[in-house]
Amino acid sequence: MVTLMLASILLLLSAPSVHPVTLPGGPPVSMDYLAWDAAHGRVWIPAGNTGRVYVLDARSGKLDSVEGFPTAKRGERTVGPSSATAGENYVYVGNRADSSVCAVEAKTLSRKGCVTLASMPDGLQYVAPTKEVWVTTPRDKSIVVLSVKDPAAPAVAGKIDLDGQPEGFAVDAGRALFFTNLEDKDRTLAIDARSRKVLFNWKTGCGEAGPRGLAVDTGRQHLYVACTDRVKLLDERDGKVLSELETGGGVDNIDYLPAKKQVYVASGTTGTLSIVEDAADGSLKRAASVPTAPGGRTALVDSDGTVYIPDSKEGRLLVVKP
Repeated sequence: MVTLMLASILLLLSAPSVHPVTLPGGPPVSMDYLAWDAAHGRVWIPAGNTGRVYVLDARSGKLDSVEGFPTAKRGERTVGPSSATAGENYVYVGNRADSSVCAVEAKTLSRKGCVTLASMPDGLQYVAPTKEVWVTTPRDKSIVVLSVKDPAAPAVAGKIDLDGQPEGFAVDAGRALFFTNLEDKDRTLAIDARSRKVLFNWKTGCGEAGPRGLAVDTGRQHLYVACTDRVKLLDERDGKVLSELETGGGVDNIDYLPAKKQVYVASGTTGTLSIVEDAADGSLKRAASVPTAPGGRTALVDSDGTVYIPDSKEGRLLVVKP
């Protein structure tokens, strides 16, 4: 009995804890893609309907904001800044209101140059080997390539036409590979970042709802693909499915921490965060399940293993401490 009680106490002490950070301007505060700026230890939180991007210091908890982003009505929704990616000393913010991508100096939070795209941006990903930002534009079935060789002045440098609507992204910088899904085709693509050619086009097996988020372990060449209710582990070299694990419905963007070999999957349907271990035998195993909030469907992990999940309905960011 004593041993069981001690085990229960240790489990409670080691369980992740959830701390909400209320964001000004809501509720609601519409959030989609978050970004982690490892160089400055900050989480970037595009908050579409507020016209702001909030910036959270992961250590101090201080919340700053970058103001003045345009917003626009799309039916009953107000859209604005919705995605971000951290480059070298700059963070790039995509805006659905005016189809722009703007550079923001990471240290000072001062806005710099912007570029307007022909189609509404969805996800942004900095591609270090080519010093570019790749922007998924699903309405146009394409990826727009931005040069950021002048980091304060992003400029259109090309376009990659696809056979479907790109959704999700991940980069293997060492091999200069960019991964994305075709949500409407149930496919996962590997693209050479230098030639901009599609090298592989794999059947993902997510079904009609299609694949969503992506993450990669570059060391083991493992690619993690989120379906709407599960996560799949693919071999980066040939697309073979090595393992999969159910996580609950309403899954969108996922993240991965190589140091812990863990995938972080938020289920908006069940209001839980699944912490999934990529085990040594190549199988996915649930390491923990943490209650979060209904509707929280994306997850971002920082360098220390803290996970950030948007709760747009309640206008707050959920911070899950390991």
